[in-house]
Amino acid sequence: MEVVVFYAVREGVDRDRLMDVYPRHKSYYEEFHASGGGLIALGPFLAPDPAGGSMGIFRSREDAERFVAADPFVLEGLADPRIVEWSVVRFG
Repeated sequence: MEVVVFYAVREGVDRDRLMDVYPRHKSYYEEFHASGGGLIALGPFLAPDPAGGSMGIFRSREDAERFVAADPFVLEGLADPRIVEWSVVRFG
């Protein structure tokens, strides 16, 4: 079973503020993945606005919770995460 984290940008958060914090968020997820943190994939939704929300896929709930606990987007109060267990079926 994998785990999906959905991020919703908090109402009233300015897109410029997101872009200011994004370099730290990017460094964080790259480091998390490189250290074997259980991050499989992540990225923003492209419609209607790439800054409106995103998701990440993790190997376990523990990995997802550890990621969320130190993510700059969450620590700075820019996004609200929702962790959901996913019974994925993969093809190929």
